Amino acid sequence: MNHFGIEFKAPNRPLLDPDFMPLLQFNRAFLKTSRRPVAIAIERSGKQISVVSTFIHGTPQMAEADRYYIDRLVKTLLWQKGGFRVYVCGDHAMYLYLADAYSANGSRAFDADLMSRVYEHPFEVVDLNLEDAPVEYSYSKSIGRHLDGCRIGFDAGGSDRKVSAIIDGEAVFSEEVVWLPKEMSDPDYHYDGIVAALKTAAAHMPRVDGIGVSSAGIYIDNLTRVASLFLKVPPDLFDQKVKDIYIRAAREFGDVPLEVCNDGDVTALAGAMSLDDDSVLGIAMGTSEAGGYVDAAGNITGWLNELAFVPVDANPLAMVDEWSGDIGCGVKYFSQDGVIKLAPRAGIDLSEAETPAGKLKIVQKLMAADDPRAIDVYQSIGRYLGHSLAYYDSLYDIKHVLLLGRVMSGRGGDLILAEARRILAANYPEVKLIPSLPDEKFRRVGQSVAAASLPDIHAK
Repeated sequence: MNHFGIEFKAPNRPLLDPDFMPLLQFNRAFLKTSRRPVAIAIERSGKQISVVSTFIHGTPQMAEADRYYIDRLVKTLLWQKGGFRVYVCGDHAMYLYLADAYSANGSRAFDADLMSRVYEHPFEVVDLNLEDAPVEYSYSKSIGRHLDGCRIGFDAGGSDRKVSAIIDGEAVFSEEVVWLPKEMSDPDYHYDGIVAALKTAAAHMPRVDGIGVSSAGIYIDNLTRVASLFLKVPPDLFDQKVKDIYIRAAREFGDVPLEVCNDGDVTALAGAMSLDDDSVLGIAMGTSEAGGYVDAAGNITGWLNELAFVPVDANPLAMVDEWSGDIGCGVKYFSQDGVIKLAPRAGIDLSEAETPAGKLKIVQKLMAADDPRAIDVYQSIGRYLGHSLAYYDSLYDIKHVLLLGRVMSGRGGDLILAEARRILAANYPEVKLIPSLPDEKFRRVGQSVAAASLPDIHAK
């Protein structure tokens, strides 16, 4: 394959997407002929900085390839770790390119705007000499695995909310209630639902020592920064009633410790607890692609881990993500969107279903009957996954990858896992991570118990 003058191989491509270009394969080929050193640094909250030292060609002939490589690298770092300031060190032309891309009308305006909202800081691109590159500085937070006392674990999803009362690590009560947070513009609907769930759990314990929350979205210092749960809430009401919604709800029970975490991180924590190990990446393939990570110290990093926006495909004709306007990003490969994209190519008619979830169910039903068209869909996703897990392995320190979500349910999930393992063994033997599906122990630990374990009730 050839992309911007870079020749590279892409073995074992998906049957239903033969033009798929694994981004890792492009990157490896690009770096073989790159000699000019540059560094990219991303600054996020707490003055934390992630630094990647790499190379470009730095010649007019390879300028387009250089821009593409750096564009994908910065995009990946922003959505993996988060940040509001990008330092471009060692190449002024690359700085000019990125400054334009992340401007108000640039190709990455969506990313710049969202990062500025997350970190409440104007997005910036800074030009530096290579010798002035910032020094890496980061820290992770020891959080979770606290099971003593009387705790509430609350899991806020897009279609249902779950709550558990946990006493010394054992669930004495659990409840799941359907709600419609994404459709409601009145934040009191969300607040009342959260408080009702917490009070229901509290009624089954003698007291409340701590509250742990697992919630879709981005949370910093227990404050809501960006979350699809509050999609319809107007900006002024968001600032007034949503930003501190979990803090206000917890106050209903007095001055009890509270921890709010992204649901992907809590899923990874639950996986680490069930595996009794660390360095766990959790990937949930459902409405979108959600990610979470527990590092080698067993800590949550505070990174975004928004894998839905991390690019995995270098194909210039890859499907567009409607929200960000970018192409080749994980959401179109590792979610129900990926199934819906591939099904017509396999000859599966999805016109009878009105919703994405309904379209997925059609393919799942065919897979349960061993329909060869559905088999092709799930095998293709497995090949996407095998190549992309090798890429994720280059970004994270991973021992285990836990695969969850409705796309991974049933026989289709088993086939995706088997094909991903085959791709890893055949093409990336150096990658030692172990992808797996949740086992019974994980289900016993569960999201609610992991969420309840978040606060340290003895911390001062």
